[in-house]
Amino acid sequence: MVTTLRKLEFAGHAGGQLAARLDLPTGPVRAYALFAHCFTCSKDLLAARRIAAELGRAGIAVMRFDFTGLGSSEGEFGSTNFSSNVADLVLAADYLRANFEAPSLLIGHSLGGAAVLAAAGKIPETKAVVTIGAPADADHVLKSFGASLQEIEQKGEAEVQLGGRSFHIASQFVADVQQATLREAIAGLRKPLLILHAPLDQTVGIDNATRIFLAAKHPKSFVSLDTADHLLSEPRDAEFAASVIAGWAGRYLREDAPQGSEPIEHVRVTETGEAKFQNAVQAGRHRLFADEPESAGGLDSGPSPYDFLSVALGACTSMTLRIYAEHKKIPLGRVSVDVSHAKMHARDCEECTEEERASGARIDRFERVVTVDGEVDAELSAKIAEIADKCPVHRTLEAGSKVKTTVRSKPER
Repeated sequence: MVTTLRKLEFAGHAGGQLAARLDLPTGPVRAYALFAHCFTCSKDLLAARRIAAELGRAGIAVMRFDFTGLGSSEGEFGSTNFSSNVADLVLAADYLRANFEAPSLLIGHSLGGAAVLAAAGKIPETKAVVTIGAPADADHVLKSFGASLQEIEQKGEAEVQLGGRSFHIASQFVADVQQATLREAIAGLRKPLLILHAPLDQTVGIDNATRIFLAAKHPKSFVSLDTADHLLSEPRDAEFAASVIAGWAGRYLREDAPQGSEPIEHVRVTETGEAKFQNAVQAGRHRLFADEPESAGGLDSGPSPYDFLSVALGACTSMTLRIYAEHKKIPLGRVSVDVSHAKMHARDCEECTEEERASGARIDRFERVVTVDGEVDAELSAKIAEIADKCPVHRTLEAGSKVKTTVRSKPER
């Protein structure tokens, strides 16, 4: 849902190169966010991708990376621990600060949520923090080790099965998470905190969200993820979490100004690369999507092109009627306009002229229904229909337009 996905690398705590993705929004960047994934997960987790996409829609760039020894990052996972994850997060913030802009927003999923709570105090530019299904203490992760925990204590190491995969865990990891306490970090956060958690989370119980919330100082917010699972594996759950984060974070970040230092005349529409038809629309300071319904191969993430055209006609009609009513001092009730679009043969068009019907051509037909709150007599009704036809967009559609197209190349960066 963003126009640019950049592959990055930076040095982790042990010196190895950590693989990262930077999701850049259409137009100037409003702010940067840093995303920490869950224990043994990767930056490419569905939830991470969707959250980055939704924040991109709001003008927020998101950097997500694989912790040492995971995904595409270098290093030995067996030599890492919670403290090293926090160190990697701080180094990721350092990289953003040196090459782009320091992160204003920290987002962490599961153990990544615990990590951002611990790291926030070490990243001074942080303005807000979000946790998703996060444990209240780092050692909560040990509950998923089962019988392997006893083997680690006895032998100093063991292979632990997590999510259907085998991971080598050493005793130093266990000792580190047992020593890591988050209560002081949470209490001393002094940053706006958003806690997202699913009541039915079978991996990290909802009581963890309660403990984090009680330990934190205001401003703090909690949003239930209802029936979502721990990994937000259902697209609608990930999308809901993403939309909540985007809306909440906007309060604490600088105001969005998509045109920025690069003035854009009117509207810019750009493919996002997320799906076949999805496009990011930038109109002044407004960002939205254009798409096609799922039945046509799209994601249904925004209105279709003809929907936008219908929106233009409906909005213009309503505005024109309001201007007329105020000018004539007519106490016109609230106006709503329903617009539908269809392609049809001219011969079936009642509004067409005899000449147009005889042409046998296919035409675009918009049907508009104007509804006014309150009583409207026949005389005013006729006047409303007359004024609606004078709406500038209506006139443009009926008169036809000329479109000039210029093609230019944009060198790849």
